[in-house]
Amino acid sequence: MRTAYPRTPHLPWSPGVSADDVRAAGLAGFVGREVVVTEKLDGENTTLYADGLHARSVDSAHHPSRAWVKALQGRVGARIPAGWRVCGENLYARHSLPYDGLESYFYGFSVWDAHDRCLGWDETVRFLRGLGVPVPPVLWRGVFDERALRRLRVETGRQEGFVVRTAEGFAGVEFAGRVAKWVRSGHVTTDTHWMHTAVVENGLGPAAPLWAVRSGAAPDAEALAALLAPPTSDTDARCDADGAAEAATRLDVLGRGGDVRLAGVLAALLRRTPRARLMSGTAGPLGVPLARRVADLVGLHTALHRPYPDGERRAGLVRMSFAADPGALHAVAGAAAGDEAAREQVEWSALHAEEAGLFGEAPLGVLRAGLREALARDGVGGVAADRCWAEARQAYAEGRISTVEEAVAATWRWRGGAFPRLVHLVGPSGSGKSAFAARLEGVSACVSLDGLREARGARADQKANGEVLREGLERLDGELAYGAGTVVWDATSLNPRQRSLVHAVARRRDALVTHAVLVTDEDELVRRNAGRAHPVPADVLTGQLRRFVPPYPGQAHRTWYVGADGGVRDSDGTLEGEDA
Repeated sequence: MRTAYPRTPHLPWSPGVSADDVRAAGLAGFVGREVVVTEKLDGENTTLYADGLHARSVDSAHHPSRAWVKALQGRVGARIPAGWRVCGENLYARHSLPYDGLESYFYGFSVWDAHDRCLGWDETVRFLRGLGVPVPPVLWRGVFDERALRRLRVETGRQEGFVVRTAEGFAGVEFAGRVAKWVRSGHVTTDTHWMHTAVVENGLGPAAPLWAVRSGAAPDAEALAALLAPPTSDTDARCDADGAAEAATRLDVLGRGGDVRLAGVLAALLRRTPRARLMSGTAGPLGVPLARRVADLVGLHTALHRPYPDGERRAGLVRMSFAADPGALHAVAGAAAGDEAAREQVEWSALHAEEAGLFGEAPLGVLRAGLREALARDGVGGVAADRCWAEARQAYAEGRISTVEEAVAATWRWRGGAFPRLVHLVGPSGSGKSAFAARLEGVSACVSLDGLREARGARADQKANGEVLREGLERLDGELAYGAGTVVWDATSLNPRQRSLVHAVARRRDALVTHAVLVTDEDELVRRNAGRAHPVPADVLTGQLRRFVPPYPGQAHRTWYVGADGGVRDSDGTLEGEDA
């Protein structure tokens, strides 16, 4: 069934209201509720379904400006559930306002299920991202405040206005009280309707190739490389356009879209880039969560090219699933396989992964959701719940448990939270480890190897590193023995061997270990190092970057990924959030 998008009422102070527009009868539907305010885009209202689309009128005819969005619907329609509809703005053709930096020619602003209910905003964003459809820029969010909304400043030369909606979902019959708009005065600036003139395309921005891949389009390797791997003398050697195209095809067969498809395509394209450099270097344009997933795919996919004991293969694949979508991992490995032997190994691994139920999206999602619900019923949350989840998924990987009930039983001993906690900092010099540690709450002690060297007389003296490390590990053991508060280990911890020494102490004291991985671009590291009170020599920093092997998810109970701004921008191993 086709459904026309309702007419959005104007807010009482909207200057662009005309005689035939709908005006809000009141604001009672917003009062006391959280609202989201997004930019109102100047395009054509369009609704997508699993099997077609239409403009505002359900019987809208063909127009050249609708060809692009029809192609989009053809790519994403299979991922729209029957009876659902996606409403948004077709921005292919220029109307009154020109756009030159769009992420896509279609922006979604609401999703409706088969019961005519509009999804909540956060659920809408997740669903649309999975389709490969961006949402309009968010201008404000908070509990409804008319004064704050009246103070919103709209750049009328480039913005048509804004739309306010409740963050929570609502039924279709509630639309008029849950959505309203503010439109600039004289928002129509042309004498002739845009449909009766030659189509003038709006302009796409540098992020558009990313959204195109998310939505199922063939990857534009040149544009992606320009955004993520700026031209250097070895750019061509580092980028694999054919591999990206093959990975996209393999992911399409699996029905993957959104960020999973994009991560797989980018990993195949950039698979020759060192993992640590890829993670930090793409965090800017991709964001930390996606950048680390691309980097983990690059780091892990070659393991599928090599023989692996079949008796241990399931456990290994489950552990890999902590870091990477198994479908994307096999797609990248298959696309990158250099010979017949490697391809056979990937195919054999895929059979095991399918048998283990790892090819569905979020293969550990049911176990995680069930454990979270069971723990919440018993009032268990926070670090105790995270510890239970970390232990449960490890037990699942080893085949010791297979159900939620078994997970609950296996994690009983950690429910009270009576265990020490260790935050293990990981990152090159100047990445912000000490500054991050200083902002942590509840820290009872910080063991800093630089501090121990300084106490010996020279912070930069590396001659006694063995003695300093032993002293640090002894102090760590003593602090964890108290079992109260959080202990921080402050050292570069660049590789698995260095980290394993710390982990051995933590295991002896049954501590919850959280890796805090600092994700900072190399150019920023060089800039920071130059301004430090105790800079490391340039060749030392270069050597650290060359040796840096970031930990994978699952190598500690939890992992925090800390962006260049010092905030935790992604996490693994927590029961809250979306990681599985």
